[in-house]
Amino acid sequence: QVEIIQSGGGLVQPGGSLKLYCTPSGRTFGTYVVGWFRQAPGKEREFVASFRWNDRSTRYANSVKGRFFVSKYIAVNAVLLQMNALEPEDTGVYYCAAGSPVASTIQTPGAYDYWGQGTQVTVSS
Repeated sequence: QVEIIQSGGGLVQPGGSLKLYCTPSGRTFGTYVVGWFRQAPGKEREFVASFRWNDRSTRYANSVKGRFFVSKYIAVNAVLLQMNALEPEDTGVYYCAAGSPVASTIQTPGAYDYWGQGTQVTVSS
């Protein structure tokens, strides 16, 4: 069982940056894959990025490549999602999840077992 705690997010103007943190309570992510997903009002939850804790391998959705970066933030035992050059289309509730997806399902929400509470990201002028 993994309890996931999220922090960060908020309101930012277009072109700005935000950080999201994802931490497993009382343990490390070990061999889990950590996935970031987002959901805008009226839309389905979509994949943003993934990070494998033990080998730091990453994958990104085409819509965020070159703008979003996911990494290990060891000081606080967290996975960090650094979001740059934010656009209004990036607005939504962002979720962190952990699980053991295979390569073909790494972008599928159902492949993840544990989910954070979600955090709002709003990009608006």
